[in-house]
Amino acid sequence: MIKINLLYLLILLSYALTACRQNNSERIFLGKSYAEQELKSALGKTSSNGLIEGYSTIIKDSLTAIGIAEQVLFSIYGKENITKQRPYEIYLIENYWVIGGTLPQDYLGGTFLIIIDARDCKIISIKHGK
Repeated sequence: MIKINLLYLLILLSYALTACRQNNSERIFLGKSYAEQELKSALGKTSSNGLIEGYSTIIKDSLTAIGIAEQVLFSIYGKENITKQRPYEIYLIENYWVIGGTLPQDYLGGTFLIIIDARDCKIISIKHGK
């Protein structure tokens, strides 16, 4: 029984490794010129206001907003600096996520503030007090 389970596990593992491996020669790339065309097209559109068709709000919950904010803030101010400012204050005000850090009582210093448009994920403002 152990030999059968081991054989089954080895077959499953080899299948998983082959299925998950991505080989660039097996993929279709559209190229940089296609990306440039798409960028120009997206920047030229003014009627849709940059929104994804059928969605009025892309960032619908605070966890998603925090995830986006942290990725940006970590790269600018460092992960350790930003995570020390947890728990965050987060508010959805008129389709904008306003997220700020907090400080312990009687602590001097500044915190970050980031404002993200919930409709298109555009960062409106990023600051960090001192």
